[in-house]
This record gives sequence, C-alpha cells and structure tokens, in this order.
Amino acid sequence: MSADPLAGAKQAARKAAFARRKEAHAADPGTGAGRLSELLAGHRGVPLAGYMPIRTEIDPLPAMAEASAYGPVSVPVITGPGEPLRFALWEPDMPLVDGPFGARIPAAPVYVTPEILIVPLVAFTRAGGRLGYGGGFYDRTLALLRGQGAALAIGFAYAAQEAEALPFDPYDQPLDLIVTEREVISPRISEPPRL
Repeated sequence: MSADPLAGAKQAARKAAFARRKEAHAADPGTGAGRLSELLAGHRGVPLAGYMPIRTEIDPLPAMAEASAYGPVSVPVITGPGEPLRFALWEPDMPLVDGPFGARIPAAPVYVTPEILIVPLVAFTRAGGRLGYGGGFYDRTLALLRGQGAALAIGFAYAAQEAEALPFDPYDQPLDLIVTEREVISPRISEPPRL
C-alpha cells in the first residue's frame, strides 16, 4: 500500500474494478454501443470525442462511427505527462498509428475541441464519480474544457464497473452521465460519495 492513503485507496479500488471489468468484457453481449448511440442521437452534429478502446474497455467505436455521419468525432491524444489531452479528428477506417499507452491515434492529426466527451474509466459511482487509470489526463482536460464553457462528460462502462463509493480528491472531475450496456444513469447528487 502507498504511503499516501488516498493513492493507496485508489490503487486498491482500481485492482478490484479491473477484475470486474475483465469478467464483464469476457461476457460482453455487445449492447453497450447501441445504448450509447441512442443517447448520442439527441446530440447529432455536436463535436464529440470518443476513444479507441484498449485492453478490456467497453467498445464505443460503433456509436462513434454512427455519430461521425452527423458531425465531427475525435479521439484523445496524449501530448505529455501532466498535460491535458488534445483531440484529433477521427473517421472510420482512417489511417491510425500507435499512440502512448497502446491507444491508436490518427496518423495525421487535425485537432478540434469537443463539447461532448465519451470518457473511459475503471470504476464509477451512481453519483457521477469516476476512477480512471491514475494519470489525471481526463481530470485536467475536463477542468480545462469546463473552465472554457460547457463540456458534457459521459462515462462509458460495463454495469459491473459500478462501485458503491470511490476515493476522490478535489481534482477529480465528475461525470454528467454514465452509459452502460444496461442503462443510462443520471447522477443523483453533484458531490460523489467519498471513502
């Protein structure tokens, strides 16, 4: 366990959530992207950021492909440690290259600013809390975008990734909605429950 109690609690929560996600991924019926598409249909044409799934993340690509017929879709690009993400325009079947942490990125990036972000995660709470991988990329990015105006953060996950409570610090950015293969969740309160 880490000398920092919060970091140690987050690491323990990640380990448990990764195990739940791996099991859910193995049994994935493939319905999550359809539910995500239903939600995004109400936001056609709004600049959207999705993500290229890695490891056992739920796959948003079918929903992103559908959304790309109506407006700009982008994917995150990590430019350096401690930096917010940038978002490069994406289209189905475009040339991609390996980016940091194994996610694919456009070979010739053209950067845009999304208004809706489909956010990958390790665990979430019904209150809108999100536990990521620990690099803080989405927290920094959401803080920046929200400081510049509206930015809708949609967590996309398997239902099994839900946790009753998660450890949070003041820099953690909440989710506005969560989409799973089972339902769309509107957070009940503005402050995530804390461990």
